[in-house]
Amino acid sequence: MILWKRAALLGFLSWMIPFVIGFLLFPLKKANAQLFGTLMSLVVLLTAAALLNRYFRNRPVSVSEAVRVGALWLAINLLFDYPMFAYGPMKMTVWGYYSEIGLAYLAIPIFALGAARLARR
Repeated sequence: MILWKRAALLGFLSWMIPFVIGFLLFPLKKANAQLFGTLMSLVVLLTAAALLNRYFRNRPVSVSEAVRVGALWLAINLLFDYPMFAYGPMKMTVWGYYSEIGLAYLAIPIFALGAARLARR
């Protein structure tokens, strides 16, 4: 059973933490775009790991619940992120956003699946 309030709050944090760190690291993008992209991927994964750990604290880990929470967080990240990049100062196209940023959020439910399967063993 998903704890919706906890999942939603942590889902918001799964967007906010990488967004703030990305904002702070953004000057690096002009100097070394590949390094910036790699660092942001790591930030997303580390944030997902920490927040999934928090979500399942003092609870048994369920693979299906982890995947559903990961999918919820994917949706939350896209819901908050896309308008910032499509209508904000960057004015990215849909294709540009998803090819550069949006698809990276698929790492969250994929990571949740793998981590939950390992935790169940």
